[in-house]
Amino acid sequence: MRERLEELWNGRVALAPAFWSYAIGYGTLFNLVATGAAFTIIVLGWPAIFAVVLHFLPIPYNLVMVVAVWRSAARYEGEAKGETMWANLARGTIVIWAAVMTLV
Repeated sequence: MRERLEELWNGRVALAPAFWSYAIGYGTLFNLVATGAAFTIIVLGWPAIFAVVLHFLPIPYNLVMVVAVWRSAARYEGEAKGETMWANLARGTIVIWAAVMTLV
């Protein structure tokens, strides 16, 4: 697992799996579970600090995903001229995704 995290951090994972699997797939699931757990904590009447900590727990993962996708996009080589659009689109989308996931 540590090796895979290093590969992601250094941008050595292809852009598609870095973006779709690790960021959008696993990242969204992690963020939604954390938010759901935070709401559960609130409903159960526990101290709000626990809910806040749970809600913001995925932030380090989100930041790693932003860096991973950004670096993978830098290594992306499309088959046809002009496919660098996908790399740029992934970069912009991952930043927006991280912001939305932090707020949700």
